[in-house]
Amino acid sequence: MTEVTVPFRAGREGYASYRIPAVVATGVGTLLAFCEGRVTSAADHGNIDIVLKRSTDGGHTWGPLRAVARNGGHLAGNPAPVVLDTGRILLVHVRAAARASEDAIRRGRVKPADGRRVWVQHSDDDGLSWSGPREITRRVKREDWRWYATTPGHAVQLTTGRVVVPANHSLPPEGTDAGTEGRYNAGHCLLSDDRGESWYLGYLDENTDGYINVNETTATELPDGRVYFNTRNDSPAPGNRADAHSGDGGRTLVEPFRPQAGLLAPICQASVLQLRDPDLLLFSGPADPAARIRMSVRVSTDAGATWRPAHTVDDLPAAYSDLVRVDAATVGLLYETGDRNAYETITFRRIPVAALA
Repeated sequence: MTEVTVPFRAGREGYASYRIPAVVATGVGTLLAFCEGRVTSAADHGNIDIVLKRSTDGGHTWGPLRAVARNGGHLAGNPAPVVLDTGRILLVHVRAAARASEDAIRRGRVKPADGRRVWVQHSDDDGLSWSGPREITRRVKREDWRWYATTPGHAVQLTTGRVVVPANHSLPPEGTDAGTEGRYNAGHCLLSDDRGESWYLGYLDENTDGYINVNETTATELPDGRVYFNTRNDSPAPGNRADAHSGDGGRTLVEPFRPQAGLLAPICQASVLQLRDPDLLLFSGPADPAARIRMSVRVSTDAGATWRPAHTVDDLPAAYSDLVRVDAATVGLLYETGDRNAYETITFRRIPVAALA
């Protein structure tokens, strides 16, 4: 049996809408559930905070809501948390002017100072308090990039100690294009080899061929040390998912992203998580190829080459999600869902590992 709790519900606790879930487990087992708290509407721009709820009992109950990143009435969003081997929790995220919509940014109508910029902050007390934010934009965003987003979902620290934060950006258009076309989507990752003190760019996956154009991306470390990346693809490749591997900790890709036709999904963000015991690579996301419905967990035992269904939550509307290992017997799924649309709640579901094997 799976168990369900609802840490975030639209219209409650001071926010009109909650979107973009991310979840991590700290070294002492506390679950930290992050998302965007959208103050006045469900829009992707405007007055948006990053909010957090903590659970000290594996997601059975949740503590009070707190805002951990605010931007003075503007946007702080796309939380990409990662728990380090030192116990410190990093929160990489983006900030932008409230009026800076994705359409305006991609069309080049937003000044760089008002566009999407990259920040990091940290907690050393299990998510109870947080440092002030520190900007790292110059290290990880090129001047000609327009749109920019971290993950969504959790980031990852490799066994080598390197921190990998998947991200995406858009390129300036060619000819008479507006810049809003899917073929200008591109991907990269942020890397840190000193636990978040300094940052630099890893791989770049950029093309304008309109076949695979990387969008929201998630990552995990495979048992053999390779990094597996899985991405939303908004261009008309087979299916709407693509994936890639890195053999050097995210600095480069073995090959560019390729279609992953084994994962039927709509155009939507998703999450991946590698379990070590048992050795299972998990994928969460809606399972209908055309609609954001039917949240499901799928499993690969060959490093993402092939996939099989493992657990379908239900047939309700569902959208973004994130996966976390709660304990030896349990995986947690934090996901957007509702009875009438996918954005009524952000729900947490405890799934037995035995149900996925």
